[in-house]
Amino acid sequence: MKIFRSLSCLCVILGLLVVLTGCPETADTGKAPETKGKMYFSYFDTVSYIYSYAGDSEEQFNENCDGVSAILEEYHRLFDIYYEYSGVVNLCTLNKNAGGEAMVVDEKLIDFLLYAKELYILTDGEMNVMMGSVLRLWHDCREAASTAPSSATIPTEDALAEAAKHVDLSSLEIDEKNSTVRISDPEASIDVGALGKGYATEKAAEYLKDKGSLSYVLNIGGNIRIIGQKTDGSGWLTGIKDPHNSDSYVKRITISDVSCVTSGNYERYFTVGGVRYHHIIDKDTLMPSEHFASVTIITPDSTLADALSTALFCMSYEDGLALVQSIGGVEVFWVANDGTQYMTEGFAALVGE
Repeated sequence: MKIFRSLSCLCVILGLLVVLTGCPETADTGKAPETKGKMYFSYFDTVSYIYSYAGDSEEQFNENCDGVSAILEEYHRLFDIYYEYSGVVNLCTLNKNAGGEAMVVDEKLIDFLLYAKELYILTDGEMNVMMGSVLRLWHDCREAASTAPSSATIPTEDALAEAAKHVDLSSLEIDEKNSTVRISDPEASIDVGALGKGYATEKAAEYLKDKGSLSYVLNIGGNIRIIGQKTDGSGWLTGIKDPHNSDSYVKRITISDVSCVTSGNYERYFTVGGVRYHHIIDKDTLMPSEHFASVTIITPDSTLADALSTALFCMSYEDGLALVQSIGGVEVFWVANDGTQYMTEGFAALVGE
């Protein structure tokens, strides 16, 4: 069921990675226009928010929300790896058919998977949507720990080593001409948890931009996408959560018309023998990455932000910096496990008091 409720002028998003503050003022009255917001619980196993700071009518806001909601729902169904839907060949369907014949899929899924392959090359394999066999082992242990913490375990080395034999991206066969996809390895599976939300968020942002709807903010499970600026031309004050203290922020920045995505070791985790195991898995060790406590990406494209926040989390600072410098238009803030902070020059320019 689609559940939502309207929100009044909301300047702080509680309990999420990023918080936006400040309500824009109108040029003619000096008063802030009414801020409108809706909350959805149905997409990507998270909470989604749509905010308008534009002072648009209730009718226009509802129309925009319906359009964004439809986009999120469509991509949620296409990217779902746990459930199938009538009339839809989604990632769950493709995974179940691994090793079988090629399947005709929606062109939108073709476009997404082609972009995923580009990101694999861009990140030197750190962003690999074919890591499903490994990620599934960690997911199952995390789920088991949530119901029976006292008997929680982590995947065995042998199980991880065997799963790692089935993460080759070449097993994902895409035929653009015939609009088909096939997973050639019967033990392989797709997992887009590090990419799907960002992609859907960016498609929703494109929809709003095409309609000329600016001064909107999307918060899709912590993936922040700002469309335009405030009505007075300024940006939004944005707080980056302290990964070592969830009640405070390590930096406050002002941004507009960009995405802001943070990956952290405090988001999803479970504990075994007093050791905490988070959900971001290093492809080289097959264990939770130990490079950083959090990585925040600022860049216009929400898909790229989503992908890089995970990829850089699993890379050294030096390698991550070299990667973003080669891409351009990407600003980064790293927080190491010992609290040491690093940031690009462009990110430092965004930091306020």
